[in-house]
Amino acid sequence: MNSNTTPRPVALVTGGSRGLGRSTVLALARRGVDAIFTYQSRREDADAVVAAVAGSGARAIALQLDVGDASSFPAFAVAVDGALADLGAGKLDYLVNNAGTSLHKSFAETTAEELDAIYAVHFKGTFLLTQALLPRIVDGGRIVNISSGLARFAGAPTSAYGAMKGAVEVLTRYLAKELGPRGIAVNVVAPGAIATDFSGGAVRDNPELQKMVVANTALGRVGLPDDIGPMVALLLDDANGWITGQRIEASGGMML
Repeated sequence: MNSNTTPRPVALVTGGSRGLGRSTVLALARRGVDAIFTYQSRREDADAVVAAVAGSGARAIALQLDVGDASSFPAFAVAVDGALADLGAGKLDYLVNNAGTSLHKSFAETTAEELDAIYAVHFKGTFLLTQALLPRIVDGGRIVNISSGLARFAGAPTSAYGAMKGAVEVLTRYLAKELGPRGIAVNVVAPGAIATDFSGGAVRDNPELQKMVVANTALGRVGLPDDIGPMVALLLDDANGWITGQRIEASGGMML
């Protein structure tokens, strides 16, 4: 690397191979930000994102990670060190905790095993992965956690999922408080109903669900991944560094 070249900022985005994470990685690339992003199993999707980022003139490195397996985080952090070296960067500038799974079960029917699994991914994973990566984030960096509109309005049957996202929102405020002395801004973005393959593509593929969403959304349509990714990328920009500890809902005005 040319010693006279200023390194690009680097973001780490979990779940960056599909949906909202993919949109975020690509939006960051268009803003001149390189990325380390995770995928769980579908390497072909990850490779496609790497190629798309290269087409934008930026660089991306895909690393496999199951965010529900906290025991893997120390080894993952070492892999991040290697990826940072490959990108010619010393530390991460941005962290986006996006990866997640859904659970559409009523409160009465949710099992202990299902509750443990949704907790491991959405809250424990966000908590402990951020903790593992914290020494690798620059002072003055940015963290964005992804929540859901379902933490504000009750969309049955999603009590376990909505409750875990509510916990992430509270965690975000505590992180903003504790990391403030390092100049690290921490915010949470809560998307509404987005047409992706999340939840088996329910919002994308179910006409009746789409009709309900449209009827209850001020802007009158279902959300798209690119309604979220560019907004997250903008929130990470230095121009928004005075925003911290905030919940920002991007739902088109759903359930107002």
